[in-house]
Amino acid sequence: MQLPPFPWDSLAPYQARARAHPDGLIDLSVGTPVDPTPEFAQQALAQAADAHGYPQVWGTPELRLSIINYLARRWNAETNEKQILPVIGTKELVAWLPTTLSLGVEDTVVFPALAYPTYDVGARAVGARTLATDDPETALAARPKLIWINSPANPHGRILTATQTRAWITVARECGAVLAADECYGEFGWEAEPVSVLDPAVNDGSAAGLLAIHSLSKRSNAAGFRAGFVAGDETLVQAQLQIRKHLGMMLPTPTQAVMRALLDDDAHVLTQRERYASRRAVLRPALEAAGLRIDASEGSLYLWATQGKDCWETIGWLADLGILAAPGAFYTTTPESHVRIALTATDAQIEAAARRLTT
Repeated sequence: MQLPPFPWDSLAPYQARARAHPDGLIDLSVGTPVDPTPEFAQQALAQAADAHGYPQVWGTPELRLSIINYLARRWNAETNEKQILPVIGTKELVAWLPTTLSLGVEDTVVFPALAYPTYDVGARAVGARTLATDDPETALAARPKLIWINSPANPHGRILTATQTRAWITVARECGAVLAADECYGEFGWEAEPVSVLDPAVNDGSAAGLLAIHSLSKRSNAAGFRAGFVAGDETLVQAQLQIRKHLGMMLPTPTQAVMRALLDDDAHVLTQRERYASRRAVLRPALEAAGLRIDASEGSLYLWATQGKDCWETIGWLADLGILAAPGAFYTTTPESHVRIALTATDAQIEAAARRLTT
C-alpha cells in the first residue's frame, strides 16, 4: 500500500523553533479538544465499566435510539434504527469507506479541493482514482462511485448552503455515487447555519445514496473515546454493519454508554460553543491586526489565514512567535498561501497568542 508521508511529521522543525520561544510553545496546529469531557459523561463511563461481555457492533438499542432522537432534534432528520451505525471514531470510517464499499482501481473518489487528507488516503488505499473539486458538474463528468463533502469544512471552515448541498445530492444520484457528508463540525457554525444531507428540505425526503458522518470528538470534548456514528441510506448502512461484524469493528460498551449520555444532552454543547466563540473573538482580530487576512472561516474550529505568501513562510513567521499552525499545503496538492489556525487551546493560551501577534 503506497501512502504519502504523514503530513504532521513535516512540522517537527517548526515545532522545535516555536518551542524555543522564551515564553514557550502555543500549539494551534491540531484540532484536539483541550476542555474537560463533561462530568456526567465520565460518570456514565464509570457506571459501564463492568463490560465483561462483547459489545454489539450495531450498538445497543438504547444508543441507536439516542442517535435517532439527536438527528431528529438537531438536524431535522427522521431515521429508523436500520439507518444508524455507531463507529469507532469517524477517522477510521473515512479511511475505510472506499474499502468497505468495494471500490478499486477502476473507480473514482471525489473530495473537496481543500480537504481533510484522509479522504485521499482512503482512496489511495484501494488504488482508486481521485478528483479534488468543489464543482458538482466537474464531479458528474468523472462518474465517481464515492463523493465526499464536508460542511463546515476542515481546513477552511466554509459552510455549504442548502442549495449547494442539494446540488451535490442531485449529482450523486445522477451518477449513482454514494454521497458521504462529513458533518463532524456541524455544531460550530459561526456565520452561517449548517444543513445536514439527511434534512428532507435538501434530499426530497429520501436518504437514498446518502451517508452522514457525525463525531462526538469536537462537540463533546470526547476525542479520546473514539465515538462517532454514520446514518443514512438503510441498504448502505446495513451493508456496512455486516462487514463490520466480520471485521470485529466493535465500539466498546463503556464508550457506547458515554455516547448515549452525551447525545441525550444539549446543554454541554452550547457551553462548548460559547467557549470556542469567545476564543475566536479574541484570536481573529489579533491575526487581522498582525496583517493576516481571514478567508472563509464561517464555521468549524479553525481560522483560515494568509499573509499573501507561501504558507510555509507564514508557518515560520508564526513559529518565531512561539505559535505552531498547520500549513495549507497539508490539504491540497496545489500551491497554497493559507495556514490553518485552531481555536482548540485554553483561554489563557489564546490570549497569550493574541498578545504575541499584536505586540
